[in-house]
Amino acid sequence: MLRVTSLDLFYGAARCLRGVSLEAEPGRILAVLGRNGVGKSSLMRAIMGLERVAGGSITWEGRDITRLPPAERARAGIGYVPQGREIFPFLSIQENLETALAAAPRGARVPTEVFELFPVLRSFLRRRGGDLSGGQQQQLAIGRALCAQPRLLILDEPTEGIQPSIIKDIARVIRHLARDRGMAIVLVEQYYEFARELADSVAVMVRGEIALYGKASELDEVAVRRLLTV
Repeated sequence: MLRVTSLDLFYGAARCLRGVSLEAEPGRILAVLGRNGVGKSSLMRAIMGLERVAGGSITWEGRDITRLPPAERARAGIGYVPQGREIFPFLSIQENLETALAAAPRGARVPTEVFELFPVLRSFLRRRGGDLSGGQQQQLAIGRALCAQPRLLILDEPTEGIQPSIIKDIARVIRHLARDRGMAIVLVEQYYEFARELADSVAVMVRGEIALYGKASELDEVAVRRLLTV
């Protein structure tokens, strides 16, 4: 289980996260919602160790990882797909996928499941990442994260700028990873409809704080939508 407790984060004098607490459990999907600029991506970067927190703690599978560097968190079983994908545009699909093997056991290869989940990647193995469509790049980014065999997968706005047909494919993969693989998923989204279809629990952020948090089936939809549109 991932447990984030009373997390504070500053950018200079500006406080970006204010006592944020949440949990992500194996086999379940946590959706973190909020408008632009409320701290969603900063929270994900803090969980991944890409931002140094000023207070609070992050534990993963009972281990305090608050001060661990990002590479150690990846080796501990945390996968991360950042907003904007951040693939390597001049590397081939094969090479992009292999970059993630640094966090896998020695001698590991790209899992065949990556190509089962995203068949287009097998078809274009030698094509450069920058030549792919936005949706294909997102599939590559998720596939790359899966190469390290994570037990927790953080997805920062995976539907951003993606065509509807690929959004459906990504939703199918997310559901499979949680339900069939028992993976803990943290899904950052702006769009409530997409998150509502997948999430077991929802956290809504406003100005760096968790304004609403609970089981997706029990939250007041009107209240959620109000926080996302104000």
